[in-house]
This record gives sequence, C-alpha cells and structure tokens, in this order.
Amino acid sequence: MSDPNGTDQPDPLDSFDEIIEAETERDPDLAVIEAGSRTLRTQGGPPQADVPARPEDPAVDQALRDVEAELATRWGETKLEPSVARIAALMDVLGEPQRSYPSIHITGTNGKTSTARMIEALLGAFELRTGRYTSPHVQSVTERISLDGAPVSAERFIETYLDIKPYVEMVDSAQEYRLSFFEVLTGMAYAAFADAPVDVAVVEVGMGGSWDATNVIDGDVAVVTPIDLDHTDRLGETPAAIASEKSGIIKQDATVILAQQPVDAAQVLLKKAVEVNATVAREGLEFGVVARQVAVGGQLLTLRGLGGEYPELYLPLHGAHQAHNAAVALAAVEAFFGVGAQRAEPLDIDTVRKAFAAVSSPGRLEVVRRSPTVVLDAAHNPAGAEAAAEAVREAFDFTRLVGVVGASGDKNVRGLLEAFEPIFAEVVITQNSSHRAMDADELAAIAVEVFGDERVQVEPRLPDALEAAITLAEEEGEFAGGGVLVTGSVITVGEARLLLGKG
Repeated sequence: MSDPNGTDQPDPLDSFDEIIEAETERDPDLAVIEAGSRTLRTQGGPPQADVPARPEDPAVDQALRDVEAELATRWGETKLEPSVARIAALMDVLGEPQRSYPSIHITGTNGKTSTARMIEALLGAFELRTGRYTSPHVQSVTERISLDGAPVSAERFIETYLDIKPYVEMVDSAQEYRLSFFEVLTGMAYAAFADAPVDVAVVEVGMGGSWDATNVIDGDVAVVTPIDLDHTDRLGETPAAIASEKSGIIKQDATVILAQQPVDAAQVLLKKAVEVNATVAREGLEFGVVARQVAVGGQLLTLRGLGGEYPELYLPLHGAHQAHNAAVALAAVEAFFGVGAQRAEPLDIDTVRKAFAAVSSPGRLEVVRRSPTVVLDAAHNPAGAEAAAEAVREAFDFTRLVGVVGASGDKNVRGLLEAFEPIFAEVVITQNSSHRAMDADELAAIAVEVFGDERVQVEPRLPDALEAAITLAEEEGEFAGGGVLVTGSVITVGEARLLLGKG
C-alpha cells in the first residue's frame, strides 16, 4: 500500500492474524486490536479524542504494554469473589483517597456509561473538575479513568499504576486472593482522582452494587439506571433480586435518582432508601422527559428536572433511551447541587444546553463511516438490543440493514438476536478475539433458528465479516439506503471501530 506521497506503507491486514495471536494470552478487556483493513474500502474519519489510540512514543507504548501485561496476570472481570475486603484494604494503605472528594455513584443494567458521560459533561460545564470511572472500555484501557472529560494520558496511567503497585503487592500478600484486574483499576482511579485533585468523581459500578469494588465510596448521589436481566448467574434471576444487589450503593442520607424501573425492582430500591433515610427522586414523577423530537445527528429534548423545565436541549445521541438517560443525568446533577432540596431554582439553562450539546458516547449508535453507513452499538443483552433497534428505526432511514453480530458466550444471545431480527435484512455472524466470545458456528446455529438459513452468513474473522456486510449493503446502490449495524459486544464494537479507522 502507498500513501498519497508515494511512500510504501505496510498493509495492516497482513499483520491482523499475528496481532490476534499475540493478544490471546491477555485479559479480554485488554485485547485492543491495533489493526486496520485496506479491504474496508471507505475508511472512517480521524480518531475521536475520547477513545485514545496507542501511544506514538515507542517507549511509552512499551511501558503501557508492560502495565497491561501485569494487569492481565490478575483475575479478569468475569471471575469474581464477592467481597470488598481486598479493595477496602487497598484504600486503607493508600490513605483512603476515595474520601477526599464527593462522588456520584451509578448502577443499573443498561445506560450506565452514557449517563456517566452526561453527568460528567454537565458538571464540567459548571466549572467543576471531574473524575470519571467507567467500564468496560471500547478500545483502550486508559479510557476507563478520565479527568476533566478526557481519558488520562498513557503516561499518567502508567505513573498511577507504578505509584500504587507497592501497596497493591502489600495487600496481595495479606489476602486470601490477590486483587483482581478490576480492583486494581478501581484503586488507580480513586488514587488518580485524589492526586488531581477532582471536585467530584462520577463512578460507574463494574457489576452489581453491594460487593462491587467501586462500593468503597459513599456517593452523595446514587443513580440507578433501568434494571433488567443480565449477569443472572451472579446477581439473581429476577429484577427484584438484581435490584437488591444494586441497592447496595444507596448510602445513609444520600439522594437517590431512580430511572424508570420494573415494579418489583422499584419496590426493593425504595425500601432500601427508606432504611437509610435517603431522599428519592423518580423518573416519571419528580423528573422526566417532557418532549423529544428527532433532529439531525441526534434529538431535541424538553426535560423536567427537580428545579423546573429545561426546553430546547440538543443531544447528539440517538434513541428514546438516551433521552431518558439525559433526564436521569440532569436530575443527578441537580441533586448534587442541592436543587429541589436547598434551592428551588433550576440550573442555568444555557450551561445545561452547552453541556448536552457536547456529549459523546463512543460505541453507542455511533456512525463511523458513510456510503454505506456503518453504525456501531455495544448492545449485549436483549433490553439493550431492543432499545438500539427502536432507535435505529427512528433515527435512520435504512431500506436494507445488514447486521454484524459477535457476542459473548455467557449472554442471552437468542434474546439479543430476536430483538434485532425485525430490522436486519441479513445478519453476518462473527466472533471477536476474546476467549469469552461465542464460537461463530455456535452463534450462527442460533441465528439460523431466529432468521432462517437464507438470511445468515458466517464469517469467523471480524475483518471478513465487516467486508461481507458492507458488500451486502452496497447492493442497494450508492444512493440507496443500505447500512450496517455492528453489535453484540463491547469488544466486537471496539475491534470494529479500530478496523474502520477510528483510533
């Protein structure tokens, strides 16, 4: 391959298999695939600032790889021992950094990361220094820890790890089990926020609530996004059981912001709030979405907050679910500032508008190329897939939509495929590089039952799957409405994002 100046360039596709092979020993959430494909004829635009690429400096890149390799020797995020004893011990030897700033703690099944990003944008617009901790990452592990609305640099990530490493080893030696990958990252985030220092931390739980590693903070505001069935083997098989675990983030005298919930889940959450004397604001009662209409690149909202109505808010994200996330985020920030309790007036409308207009959420109905349009969405359970499918119907005028689906083996893949079946003309089944990925043939067998044999194609390698889907979409013609939706897993979306030139 040659660049416009005639300089020979290596073909990224030639090294894709080697990269995959080199990554197989790493934790799946660290397996960032630094590859592109010349066969994906129309590349995306420049990488987004909030999804960092690998460091350009070879020394820094190697140092980051060394940290990733050390983290990968620890339990991954799918292996859990439900306890906060280890992370509490780490916080103790670090001097309780998580106590040096107020925090907003977010749990739920779907929408946590998007809601966290909106909360962060609102707080930043009001000139507060923010720290945000979210998971999993789309492409780079450094995405998980953000300061002032941007992921920490590779240099800062490395420095933070090296700073706490002696204390991590001290705790490891004293505990029955070593600190896990997620626990170490949580400790890094809390230490980085204290070192910054931040005015407020926005923290998303990893899984559940009560025994999640993040739950060594006492959130001034606890946010619960919609609860549905996911991780049922660890959290429970009913919304009420899952809500019981997630209610653990509701602390004494906190303010609780509840998104719309199943009735049995809401009852559990409200009971916990009463037990700890927490103040509750419920979507649909104390706050909510008043009106919404589709706009170019997103939607125009009128939200009712705890302090009044906020009209004409432009949100550059698609789907009714993102409007509801915005209402939850606004109420959480109002609660943090005391609106509805200490003060009655709403937040400054112009500042709120500016914040929402700047929100991004990579991998959430994100358009990464045109002609044909390719959209990425990290839906990985039936509820998320239903929300994404409805948003696609509303926001895009596709005459033929081709799905690319690669899912994890521990998910309800049948429910996910059934949610997408009405909007996919065809589906290309694939798998990502994670050892958690469901085998493409196994997933295809389920897809055939849902879609029928003629609508299913199998391409185990993701670059081939993307190429096949783009070719199918292009059959509609250059000026027709063909499109591609890549979905099923955050890892699948992250790898596709890199292959399509985003990072």
